[in-house]
Amino acid sequence: MIIGLTGTYCAGKNHIAAIMEKRDYPVLDVDKLGYQVLESEKEAIYSKFGTDLRKINSSWQPENPLDRRLLGQVVFRNPDKLAILEAIIHPVVNRQTDEWVAAQTGHCVINAALLHRSSIFRKLNCIILITAPFFTRLLRAKHRDKLPWRELFRRFTSQKDFYAQYLSINAEIYRVGNPGLYQTGSRNIKLERQIDRIIERIG
Repeated sequence: MIIGLTGTYCAGKNHIAAIMEKRDYPVLDVDKLGYQVLESEKEAIYSKFGTDLRKINSSWQPENPLDRRLLGQVVFRNPDKLAILEAIIHPVVNRQTDEWVAAQTGHCVINAALLHRSSIFRKLNCIILITAPFFTRLLRAKHRDKLPWRELFRRFTSQKDFYAQYLSINAEIYRVGNPGLYQTGSRNIKLERQIDRIIERIG
């Protein structure tokens, strides 16, 4: 069984992924995989967007890593440039995702912010959607990413149709509420109980 795991911006899906791993479910973090592919494909990215995207350290070296934050500023407000970047990255990420799933022998979890755009999307048996109140997510995002408020609101409004895109496939959808700012004590126990109930239903 292939389980999809996703949620709106700063809803806490990575925390839920950690709980699933504690229950011995193999989890592929597609977002981390994407970061790895950005680095492995950086020469192709430089050829399209320029070598100014190299992260500058105290002394310049050819092997300096790609500056992902600067790349984001270049592409995410320009649909044409974003499409160019995705044409470089997505085929590699999708191939590696498919290979990882094919290597699994039992239930597995695909953890992805853009789960609906993954090559594995139509093969999912069920989806776990993580939810949290708007202002809780906003405070989490400000604490974690330290972005200007205007940029945070832009990211939040870009997900206005988030749930609708997951209704297009024949997969069971489970919603998990994650309302607390910090997952400690009784709040974490409640979250784990929600996950355990879902695991029991999945079988």
